[in-house]
Amino acid sequence: MRLDEQAIIVTGAHGNVGSAVAALLAARGARVVRVDRGGRSAPAADGGGRGLSLGSIDLMEPADCERVAQRALAAFGRIDGVVSTVGGFAMGPVADSGPDLWERMFRLNVLTTLNIYRAVLPPMRAARRGSLVSVAAAAALRAPAGIAAYAAAKSGLLRLTESAAEELKREGVRVNAVLPAVIDTPPNRADMPDADHAAWTTPREVAEAAAFLLSDAASGVTGALVPVVGRN
Repeated sequence: MRLDEQAIIVTGAHGNVGSAVAALLAARGARVVRVDRGGRSAPAADGGGRGLSLGSIDLMEPADCERVAQRALAAFGRIDGVVSTVGGFAMGPVADSGPDLWERMFRLNVLTTLNIYRAVLPPMRAARRGSLVSVAAAAALRAPAGIAAYAAAKSGLLRLTESAAEELKREGVRVNAVLPAVIDTPPNRADMPDADHAAWTTPREVAEAAAFLLSDAASGVTGALVPVVGRN
């Protein structure tokens, strides 16, 4: 399942999931545009400089997302895919969660994805080809106690996925989401030291699902909400 010469943007590329996604796509032959708030812009270290790293990008700002799309097009002449891994997590019971928390979860989890999708859609529509993948959460399907704002925001990603998939499928652009359960990351291990870490979803498993959805092997798949729940 190669991705040779495809130009793929990965947001949140310095994070635990984003870095796993970017590394896997580069290993499969893609020209990866790594996007993150931190760092600086430079050729990517792997792939013999065939990729690009863009730092100081705020995905909540449409102008920054437009800049990402322009840089990717200038470097590679095309944009074949996006994997949106940017998000945020916060806990709090409904009775104690004010509008600031709900707005922050929406902006971090939905607006960041919407903005980068909108920025890349013009060249994808022109090419009549493209794949958009977001990292949502299994909690968006049924939320446990204490994470209503987070789960509602991730549910917003699912509705964005479904609606955009219907709007764009006749133009050759596919839109899908992966829904991981608890991901095995150092912060999650620190927060839940007594949990069964072996049952958690790994960043590599999330990356493999995203890579499949980007590939031509998934050419008939759009509007899918793919659970990636490990052994939870």
